[in-house]
Amino acid sequence: MNNKYWLSNNAYDLDLLRSLDIIINCHGSNYTNKIYYKLRSTKWNGYWLDTSSLLRMKNDTVIVLDPINLPLILHNLNNGIKNFVSGNCTVNLLLMSLGGLFINNLIDWISVATYQAVSGGGARYMLKLINQLKLLNIISNSSKLTINNLTTIEYSIRKNILCHHQPLAYNIIPWIGNKKIKEQSLEEWKSQIEINKIINTICSPIKIDGTCVRVNTLRCHSQALTVKLKKNLTVNDITQIIVNHNKWIKFIPNTKESSINQLNPLIISNTLDIAVGRLRKLNIGKKYLTLFTIGDQLLWGAAEPIRRMLRLLINN
Repeated sequence: MNNKYWLSNNAYDLDLLRSLDIIINCHGSNYTNKIYYKLRSTKWNGYWLDTSSLLRMKNDTVIVLDPINLPLILHNLNNGIKNFVSGNCTVNLLLMSLGGLFINNLIDWISVATYQAVSGGGARYMLKLINQLKLLNIISNSSKLTINNLTTIEYSIRKNILCHHQPLAYNIIPWIGNKKIKEQSLEEWKSQIEINKIINTICSPIKIDGTCVRVNTLRCHSQALTVKLKKNLTVNDITQIIVNHNKWIKFIPNTKESSINQLNPLIISNTLDIAVGRLRKLNIGKKYLTLFTIGDQLLWGAAEPIRRMLRLLINN
């Protein structure tokens, strides 16, 4: 059917939805909550594909990231599972970055510090950042910028931006999502629970935790990772394991010039590349390493796993 047909129909029409073999929701958890359970109650038995978080931890739902867990996806598909969802954006990007280490069971634990783009909050956050930057540009241009009047201009910026809920321009937000457990945010909770579900290690989970922060970039999430390995490996061996896992890894040598010029969101944005750089051993022990990764939140972080799952369903 043509696009005009679909645009003219009501996405809340259960009779229309029941006629479909596959439904893809890219409209958030609110839509899933309003429609999914009603639709299943009508005995609709089609495939539900979802980029939202509502169904992720359900027993009848598989979190899909086929470069990481294709055997698990196929096993559940063959056993009648009909719900397939994309994981949390930082979870997907972390797994794509360290897939080789996960698959080879080399990770003891991971500490994560995220630098998450405003796109993680949706299109309204992206527009909010752009509009705030426009406002600040007007303020800055209204005064001759000198060292002496920087304080005055900064005061104008604070006055005009801090009135916003979660001001984004020239700012960071050190808490993402609701409170989950004790002092842990929902975004931080997702890392361990979702990663272990994706790689099927819930019974013996890998420990993963850290701090999730929103920064004023548009669409790429960056992550600084501290990893404790189960065995002592050389940096060259670790590099080869990471690079050989999937074709999207873009390894950046740990030099100042390469890191500055290639390991940044502006280079990675709007590509499927997963940049991995700043890889080195820490001086606290031979099994400890640090690295920095960047991936596009709108692609591998959200849409690409579901697009690939749809292709998998069609081909099968």
